[in-house]
Amino acid sequence: MVKKLLPHIILLVYVVIVLIPFVFVVFSSLKESNVDIAAHPFVFPSQLYFENYVTTWVKAKISVYFFNSVYLSLSAAVTGVFLAAGASFAITRMKFTRTSKALYQFVLIGMLIPGNVLFIAQYILVKNMGILNTHWSLFLPYTAGAIPLSILLISAFMRAIPNELEEAAIVDGLSSPGLFIRIILPLTLPALVTVFIINFLGNWNEYLLANFFISKDQLRTLPTGMVQFRNAFQTNYALISTGVVFSVAPVLLIYAFLQKTIIEGLTAGSVKG
Repeated sequence: MVKKLLPHIILLVYVVIVLIPFVFVVFSSLKESNVDIAAHPFVFPSQLYFENYVTTWVKAKISVYFFNSVYLSLSAAVTGVFLAAGASFAITRMKFTRTSKALYQFVLIGMLIPGNVLFIAQYILVKNMGILNTHWSLFLPYTAGAIPLSILLISAFMRAIPNELEEAAIVDGLSSPGLFIRIILPLTLPALVTVFIINFLGNWNEYLLANFFISKDQLRTLPTGMVQFRNAFQTNYALISTGVVFSVAPVLLIYAFLQKTIIEGLTAGSVKG
């Protein structure tokens, strides 16, 4: 009995420890003053002060940073998934002898290089291209940086698709683009969704490139905008907590509603590949 309960107790304690900071931030965002936060940090406020959310969203420009992050994270994730799916289809389903295997291994080398090592080269490239201080300076690195892992996951899933389906589609007159769009993509949907979610969350939380490549306040993403927000409202912990809630809430919602899809995509690809 004890052996069965012990893992659950350990997990419960871990969940409580993880949730403590988030509970503190949520409670603080609903309080009116720093005095109330300091006096009762983990007590649910008796009177909810939703004005903090209105002030943060409208006056503190969190809405601008939020939509910049949504736009960049979403567009880069969608583009990365489409490019990785096309490359995976070519590598796994369109055999060109040794070249396909060598190309696959070459792409995966990108996973061995830490992103921070490429920072200086990326900065010089972006500056020479004349796109520094634009959203293109983030969109291109976000898209390219996610391709190696995306190809690894998607190609593992595509390899498990029976060749008979492909042969039957070709007999019915489908060309390579038709085969890719009408047969392969629908069958690899779990992997595509998983890759999209991983890329989106990675782009959403990225800070280093966004901090150095973007200096215009109206183009900042949420992680870098929060730093400016903290400096401007460093004495108002309620507003700072509200900004943190805006930053963390989308990530938590995605994990809460799509965690099953993420696990299914990863396990299916790994088992079948």
